[in-house]
Amino acid sequence: MSDTSLGPEDNKIIVLARSARARNGAAEGAAVRDETGRTYVATNVALPSLTLSALQVAVAMAASSGAESLEAAALVTEGEGPADADARAVRDLGGRRLLVAGPDGTLRQS
Repeated sequence: MSDTSLGPEDNKIIVLARSARARNGAAEGAAVRDETGRTYVATNVALPSLTLSALQVAVAMAASSGAESLEAAALVTEGEGPADADARAVRDLGGRRLLVAGPDGTLRQS
């Protein structure tokens, strides 16, 4: 399911985040798109010595790959939405658009 009010590139990052979440059986899936159109997809990490949200992992992947800014970010979760730390991580890399969707892809927040 996708939201037809979004552009195709925004729908794409929601689909990618949903796919990663489902494939890994993770609580969250995220995808970010950088200023060149590259996308980075991640799920949350829950290890005894390291815990990161899906958005934190995706933002870190983009930053470590040389991205200078983010055009958009998407989070797929059953939860309410991004934690404050997640939204800050997106903003730290210049992201102003953060989409939040449920596991079925329905957009809940933009």
